[in-house]
Amino acid sequence: MKTVGKTRNIGTLRKRRRRRSDSNQNKSNDDSMFVGVFYGLAAVCGLLYFYTRSATETNDDPQFKSFQRTYLIVYMMAVAGDWLQGPHVYALYESYGMSKHQIEILFIAGFGSSLIFGTFIGSIADKFGRRNNCLMYAILYGGACITKHFGNMPVLMIGRFLGGVATSILYSAFESWLIFEHNTRGFSDSLLGTVFSNAALANSLIAIISGVAAQFVAERFGFVAPFDLALSVLLIMGVIIMNTWPENYGNEKAPIKESFEKATKAIKEDPNVFCLGLVQSLFEGSMYTFVLEWTPALSRAAGDVGIPHGYIFAAFMVATMIGSSVFKLLQQHERPESFMRYVLLLAAVCLSMPIVAPDNLALVFGGFLVFEMCCGIFWPSMGCLRGTYVSEETRSTTLNLFRIPLNLIVIFILWQNFAMISIFKFCVFFLFAASIAQHALFLRTEHTPRHQKLPITVTDEDENM
Repeated sequence: MKTVGKTRNIGTLRKRRRRRSDSNQNKSNDDSMFVGVFYGLAAVCGLLYFYTRSATETNDDPQFKSFQRTYLIVYMMAVAGDWLQGPHVYALYESYGMSKHQIEILFIAGFGSSLIFGTFIGSIADKFGRRNNCLMYAILYGGACITKHFGNMPVLMIGRFLGGVATSILYSAFESWLIFEHNTRGFSDSLLGTVFSNAALANSLIAIISGVAAQFVAERFGFVAPFDLALSVLLIMGVIIMNTWPENYGNEKAPIKESFEKATKAIKEDPNVFCLGLVQSLFEGSMYTFVLEWTPALSRAAGDVGIPHGYIFAAFMVATMIGSSVFKLLQQHERPESFMRYVLLLAAVCLSMPIVAPDNLALVFGGFLVFEMCCGIFWPSMGCLRGTYVSEETRSTTLNLFRIPLNLIVIFILWQNFAMISIFKFCVFFLFAASIAQHALFLRTEHTPRHQKLPITVTDEDENM
């Protein structure tokens, strides 16, 4: 009997070892796939970047090059201040002994702050100046970084509120300043698309560099170090803005309440602006939800073994950079009103992969990569469309109003704690709805020359009426 028992135990141990060996072999194969895909995408990205430089419109105007450089330097530092904080915020909260529920509340507070206060920040930018609003971004986000030194829930909550407002400024005031200055200096619409495309490419590149830098300082000085590094970058950015950016406004004579009312009226009464806001809200709501769900989706597809998050994130960012280069090629042949319909449909198909093939790692990861490429096309396309259809008078206010539905989407999904498959079903539905709204915009503007769609600024006569 003892011999039989020993034989069974030996057999059981061998099976366990075999399973462990198979699991390790699968993990090694998966890691090799992720690493190989990253380097392959990096090569494609480099080749595509140099090809688009020769195949698309170039501009040797030193004034345009100087203007683009002035904007991109500041923009890259602004997004660096944001990206540096992302990788370790959850780990920092955990190190302070925060529960999963407390951490979720902190994240919801950030989105809620952007939802409530961000709207009024846009009106402040239009009245008191976009440059001043960008300086406020540095101050508010810098303040949020300082709060990370305190393992105290109320203080961390204040930091999330400050960060939420700062995020609203990042996605409205910087773009509003750029479009006003671009149009004032008489540069062409296609060159505005070039600036947005280069900004999207730079954003992805900065995300990769920031991730590496954040990991480097966190390993040496602790989880709070990346936030101190972000604070330093934001302070330097503020100094550069004060010395290189002129001020511009929407309608500085109008009261804040009036700017808010005009922006709301434009969204209600102008179908083009309404469709544009709908597309932005639905796509970005899906995108921010995807950011929260790609890790569990890939982990499940990989058989719940460890996945190389760093290489996967880097591959996503490279795919986004590829998308920004693809945008340059697309705009040579079609208007964003047209090709964005197909981009949004493709994005919906991509995020359906965890629904139709949740255990197929290649399909899920491939779908996510193509979705990130769609994001790279989306950002410069939407920048150009907003520059065309959104009135200069209330631009910052309108852009922040567009962010209300997307914040509601993310808060709703976080609060309800849906299953992963259900969350991706929501995302696919939102993206299909966005493609319908984009098609409606296309039909309305198909036969309208672009120069007739430029927003009309308010004259002194209008103000006196």
